[in-house]
Amino acid sequence: MVDFKPSIDISYRRPFYARTRFLFFALLLISIYSYGWRVTEIELGELVRDAHLVKPLIRDLLHPDLFTFETETESADAYFVLSGQQLPLGQIEKDVQGPVLTLSSDSGQIGNTIEVSGKGFRPNDSGRIVWINSIEQEYPLGLFETDAGGNFHSDIVVPPIARGDVQKIRTILEWRTGRWRFSDTLKLTIEKIVETVFLALMATTFAVLVAVPMSFLGARNIMSSHPTSTAIYYLVRTIFNGLRSVEPLIMAILFAVWVGIGPFAGVLALTVHSIAALGKLFSEQVENIDVGPVEAITATGATPMQVVLFGVVPQVFPQFLALSFYRWDINVRMSTIIGFVGGGGIGFLLQQWINLLQYNQAGTALLAIAVVVTILDMVSAKLRGEIAA
Repeated sequence: MVDFKPSIDISYRRPFYARTRFLFFALLLISIYSYGWRVTEIELGELVRDAHLVKPLIRDLLHPDLFTFETETESADAYFVLSGQQLPLGQIEKDVQGPVLTLSSDSGQIGNTIEVSGKGFRPNDSGRIVWINSIEQEYPLGLFETDAGGNFHSDIVVPPIARGDVQKIRTILEWRTGRWRFSDTLKLTIEKIVETVFLALMATTFAVLVAVPMSFLGARNIMSSHPTSTAIYYLVRTIFNGLRSVEPLIMAILFAVWVGIGPFAGVLALTVHSIAALGKLFSEQVENIDVGPVEAITATGATPMQVVLFGVVPQVFPQFLALSFYRWDINVRMSTIIGFVGGGGIGFLLQQWINLLQYNQAGTALLAIAVVVTILDMVSAKLRGEIAA
């Protein structure tokens, strides 16, 4: 009698991390990210090593210029000539009343260190030293403190912005004499942030008026019934993709040259980009409609226009409205960037303040942008919720 033992089928399946395909893709990803790390010149050590350079900037941005006090000011100027210039200092009239400012050297080159001395200032107080070149560009050089006699001594370095014939070194000392009030920076910021909100509103409105009809022409389920309509569909989608591929910043530069620097250029730039973005989103909503109402209306002998008006529009209207509010929110944020290239609004002010190293004023603009974007986001979310309900 022969005993037959049942065969035991033991199958072994290697874990995913031990398979050849996984190892291949892992090595490929490591190679890609290693190359990306090298070409982007990532140096994490610089985040720690040079952190001290950004601390003054962050400090000023976190102290926006919101309020001010009635003040009195003392200032004095001294004049400096770059080496090689011909204008003699003797032709410059100096103020003989009030505080006096003198330099250890009246001429030199960029990078030279000179000593600034002042007398006759308000005692036991602090002020700031500013370099002003021949085209009235200002560059902060640092702070000074006066002693009990109103005198001070400080070393400064001739900055890179020194250019032209005669330069000014100006010392300014301010102190409070009255009650607080809203700063001029805040008033100007509020004016420009209102301009920014309406800039985005007008751009969004114009874009919706154009994008809504174009979205129906860019919907496959509506435009695929005939070769001509199919060709129109592909043309419209190509227009959407082409316009979306161009950043609003580039469009703002184009329109700033075309119509001039100002909010109108910003409106046009955001309108063109929003037409493409909203057109694509609207057409996708049209493509996802319920075909039941459309088929029912078609069966009654309705024309294509009637089918769209009574079978498609009621289904997509809430989504269109919600997307329009969301786009307005996006355009407010984008308008702050196009202002950097002449598109008007708060971005234009922000760019000027950053270029002049006036980070307290720039912090005011950033705070205003954050507040407005937060409010619009809350309002937009509330409206979208009401529409969806």
